[in-house]
Amino acid sequence: MQAIKPVTKPTKQRKMLYQAPDHIRYKLFAAPLSPELRASHGVKTLPARSGDSVRIMRGDQKGFEGKITSINRKKYRIFVEGLTREKVDGTTIFVPVHPSKVMITRLNLDDKWRKKILERKKVARKKVEEVAEKPPKEVVEIKEAVEEKPPGKKPKRKKEKVAKKPTAEKAKEKAEEAKKEAKPKARKTKAKSKTVEKTEEGM
Repeated sequence: MQAIKPVTKPTKQRKMLYQAPDHIRYKLFAAPLSPELRASHGVKTLPARSGDSVRIMRGDQKGFEGKITSINRKKYRIFVEGLTREKVDGTTIFVPVHPSKVMITRLNLDDKWRKKILERKKVARKKVEEVAEKPPKEVVEIKEAVEEKPPGKKPKRKKEKVAKKPTAEKAKEKAEEAKKEAKPKARKTKAKSKTVEKTEEGM
């Protein structure tokens, strides 16, 4: 399956949405499951299908419950049984609802493939949770192993810190010594020049 690269430009996002192939449109119909279904199946979301019972969570029809009668993948809309409105000419039509504004309360499990999808997602989620729990334990074990090292051997970091301090102090001491040595030399040179001048005068 071709991987989709993340796009931040709104125009490209819309283009990808309108030109998306059917297998990607199917995923975009995902809706959250009710807390009861989430607890029983161990899955947070699942693409809505016809035959699923649904509760509307947003909009003017908030709180309405019904069964999905049909799905329009071209326009990304679902139609719920009993959710209709009258047109000006008197005809009744279904009110379209976006799948993200809906919560699935009962799943239609007539399809064996859908059962397999649920099982696969449940196993994958368990693995993710196990991996998320493991790293802190491993870190603790590594720290314990470091502490259990013999007392004669010290960690390298401490040696580096101890080595850095004397070098800086030595550098300061050397600089101070160099300054002290430079000052008397200058005085000696001046004294020598004066003695040379006096000898010349005496000559």
